[in-house]
Amino acid sequence: MGVIIGPRVIEAGLSLQLAWLSPLPVAAGYPSPAQDYFDGRIDLNAHLIKDITSTFVVRVTGDSMERAGISDGDELIVNRALEPRDGSVVVAVLDGELTIKRLRITATGVVLQAENPKYPDIRVPALSELTIWGVATRCLHHV
Repeated sequence: MGVIIGPRVIEAGLSLQLAWLSPLPVAAGYPSPAQDYFDGRIDLNAHLIKDITSTFVVRVTGDSMERAGISDGDELIVNRALEPRDGSVVVAVLDGELTIKRLRITATGVVLQAENPKYPDIRVPALSELTIWGVATRCLHHV
């Protein structure tokens, strides 16, 4: 099973590679001489993915989620088995269109909230078809 996001299909159960793991946190301020070695590898699957059978990676297009730290070209790890909650960043299908927004459940209904003031909130009309496709758990941000 796969999903088409942009020009490529990204499969469920994607295997991330092993990467080297630093035994100490790395300071963003002054460098530490104790941090000049690495101690083994970390399995990114075990670290980033809780349920490999329901986890997908989707590429983000657009800037509507910038204030949530999600930028154009980033990749989200999305778990389809998680229950969406108020405040979750979700991949939603609204009337057949995919979007990434923050889910807000209010007394007056469901709102798909952008995290950029250039974009209005989407108040989901009662007669619209809304499916929460999955819940974002991590953002892989390019630096």
